Amino acid sequence: MNVHKTSEQFVLDQSPFFQRTATVAAAAAAEAEGVDRDARFPKAAIDAARRQRLLGAQIPPEFGGGGASILDITDMCYALGRACASTAMIFAMHQTKVACLIRHGTGSAWHEMLMRRVASEQLLLASSTTEGQNGGNVRSSAAAIERTGTGISLVRTATVISYGAEADGVVTIARRANDAVSSDQVLVAFIRDDYTLERSLEWETLGMRGTCSAGFELKATGSAEQVFPESYDKIHAQTMTPVAHLCWASAWAGIAAAAVERAQLFVRKAARGAGGQMPPGAAHFTAAKMTLTKLRAIITSNLDTYAAHEHDERTLGSLDFQSSINLLKVEASELAVATVMSAMRACGLSGYRNDGDFSVGRHLRDVLSAPLMINNDRILANIATASLMSGIPASLRD
Repeated sequence: MNVHKTSEQFVLDQSPFFQRTATVAAAAAAEAEGVDRDARFPKAAIDAARRQRLLGAQIPPEFGGGGASILDITDMCYALGRACASTAMIFAMHQTKVACLIRHGTGSAWHEMLMRRVASEQLLLASSTTEGQNGGNVRSSAAAIERTGTGISLVRTATVISYGAEADGVVTIARRANDAVSSDQVLVAFIRDDYTLERSLEWETLGMRGTCSAGFELKATGSAEQVFPESYDKIHAQTMTPVAHLCWASAWAGIAAAAVERAQLFVRKAARGAGGQMPPGAAHFTAAKMTLTKLRAIITSNLDTYAAHEHDERTLGSLDFQSSINLLKVEASELAVATVMSAMRACGLSGYRNDGDFSVGRHLRDVLSAPLMINNDRILANIATASLMSGIPASLRD
């Protein structure tokens, strides 16, 4: 045993997923620049995740998976974020769908079959929650499930389906029926043979280019049992929102950590070259380290809360928890951007360049997507109304 390891490093090294994740991260890092430059799907990284059986890591052992916890999954997102932002975000979105499948599909024969297939075939699941002109409001759907004599059908104008063309299945929300209001939603899973995708919008963006989040018209047919038995409002509160925000935040923290690492290497090299004198950007490196520490603390605090109460419906549905998990997304995204920006300023022109060992340009472009994924302004406006109902703490630990 290496006695110089920190307790955190020791715990990670003992994780059954640690070395497998490191192997995938190495594959992701090797193609990260090409994925970004060409806006292409990170095939080598996802193929590595399949070989390492990480796409089904969260599936319970009784269905053939690895039984990974939310703590395991977010650690994976963080490690992949340090290597390639697009790979990390794809992995995070896939694992969010898997979490919904596990929590809300167990007991349903069709969904248990899908769990077994995800585990055995390492299927990649995409998500379709944004459509038409709803501006990212996932609690309002236009497209409705049509019930036919032989099953169900759905036609959905999806402005974004990340890695839709590469996925083996898609999990989407829809109105329960044609006569249902927009907020009366269900979650439904389709496998690749069930649907067609017709591209409607391209994906030419500043960052996160490898997520290939084009727009599509989704046309799907299937059986009625492919609709999740629980209503979407329950799935959204208990699983979709908390798992998505925890996984996304962990991926963003990984991007930030990679940028801070480059800044650290730059400052060390500059100081050695100047006989120990710190470069002008050293103060920005300190700021980057501080914001990264705060970012990780916010994530782990929310992780601990969710892990302790993930089967407590009362707690998960409470105003305090819902506000906290939504604010996590806002705070983590803003802190991640601030961290990478400080890292770039620490590196100066070397960080601004795209062709050097200390370039932070890709990290900054990728992390700038964070405040825009389910826009922070929308989240804060929604929380403001709910927060008027809660009291102000009387002490630090209330």
